[in-house]
Amino acid sequence: MRFTAAVTREGRFYGAQCLELEVASQGETFEAALANLREALELCLEDEPMPAVKEPAIIAPVEVVPHHSAA
Repeated sequence: MRFTAAVTREGRFYGAQCLELEVASQGETFEAALANLREALELCLEDEPMPAVKEPAIIAPVEVVPHHSAA
C-alpha cells in the first residue's frame, strides 16, 4: 500500500504524518521520521482491519499575504 506523508521540522526532530490515516511519528532525521512512520503504519494495519482510507491527498502550496492594519 502507498500512503502520503507530510514531514515537518520540529526543533531538533522531524515529524511525519500520514495524510490518509491518523498515524504520525518522528525521528532525528528526515529519513528516520519516514522509517518510524512506516513502522507505525505497519503496526497499525497489523492489529486492526484496514480502516477506511481517504482519497489520496493533493499537495499544493498556498500563499497568504498578511494584511497590516494602518496605524
